[in-house]
Amino acid sequence: MEEVLASAALVAAGLALLCFGGNWLVGGGENIARRLRISSFVIGMTVVAYGTSTPELAASIAAAGQHSAIILGNVVGSNIANIGMVIGASAILLPLAIGRSVLRREIPIMIAVSALLVALSMDGSISTYDGLALLGGLGIVTFRTVRMISGQRARGAAGGTAAAESGTDGSGGAASESILRQSGGRFYAKNVGMLGAGIALLYAGAILTVDHAVILAEAFGLSQKVIGLTVVAIGTSLPELITSIMAIRRGRHDIGVGNIIGSNIYNVLMIMGVGAVLGGVSISQDVYLDYGIMLAFGASLLVALKTNIVKRSVGICLVAGYAAYLGMSLLR
Repeated sequence: MEEVLASAALVAAGLALLCFGGNWLVGGGENIARRLRISSFVIGMTVVAYGTSTPELAASIAAAGQHSAIILGNVVGSNIANIGMVIGASAILLPLAIGRSVLRREIPIMIAVSALLVALSMDGSISTYDGLALLGGLGIVTFRTVRMISGQRARGAAGGTAAAESGTDGSGGAASESILRQSGGRFYAKNVGMLGAGIALLYAGAILTVDHAVILAEAFGLSQKVIGLTVVAIGTSLPELITSIMAIRRGRHDIGVGNIIGSNIYNVLMIMGVGAVLGGVSISQDVYLDYGIMLAFGASLLVALKTNIVKRSVGICLVAGYAAYLGMSLLR
C-alpha cells in the first residue's frame, strides 16, 4: 500500500512538473513569436501547439519500447481530452468564435490526420516505416505553416495586419507591448531561458509520470493503454487546458483554438511518429472504439460551421461526453 501511495504522489508530482514546464515553454516561445509579429492564430497553431504538445512527446519518448501501449493511449486520449475537456470547458466559460478559414481548412486537416492514424493501424501495429511516414506528414504541415508565416510577415511589411488570418488585431495587449520594447539581448536571454527551463521540467515530469503510472496500472490491474488514455492523457493535456482558458479569458480565441487544433495534429504526426520510430507501437483491437470517439469529437467542431461559434450548449455536451468516455475507459 505504501508503494502505491508513493507512486501516486510521484505521478502527481510528475504531472505538476509537466504543467509548469509546458507553461514556461509556451510563455517563452509565445513571446519570441510575438516579437516577430506573427498572427495570434499561427502562434497558437505553432509555438503554443508545439509547446503544449511537448509533455506528450516527453512522455512518449520515456515510454518508447517496453511501454508502447502508453504512447498509443497518450496520443488518442490527449486528442480526445483536448476537444472534450479543453474546448468543452473553454466554451462553457465563454462561447468560442472560430474563423471560417479554420473551420474549412484546419479542422478538416486535423480530422484527416486522425483518419491517417487509423489507416496505418489496420495491420496491427504502427511500425518504424509508419512512423517515418507520419514524420514526413509533419514536414508537409510544417512547410505549409512556414508559408503561412511568410505570407503574413510579407503582408505586415506592406502595411497590413499580422492578424489577418485569425481576424484579430494581433496587439497582444499592454503586457505584450512592454515585452516587445525590451532590448534584444535581454529579451532573448529571458525567453530562451524559459524555454530551457520548460524542457528540463518536462523531461523530469515525463519520467516520473510514465514510470509510476505503470506501477499504479499494475497495482490496480489496469492495462497500460487505459492508464495512457486517462491519467497520462489528462495530465499531459493540462498545459493545453490552462493555456487555452487563459487565452480565451483574455479574448484571444484564436490562440486557444489554434492551440488545440495544432496540438491534435502534432500529437499524431510528431508524438506517434517519434514513438513508432523509436520502437514501434502495437495496436489492440479495442483501440478502434477510441479511434472512433477521437474522430467523432473532432468532427463535432464542424457544428460551428454555420454560426462560426462553439456555443455553451455544445461545450456542455463535449464535457459530458468526455466524462462518459472516461467512465467507460475505466470500466473496460
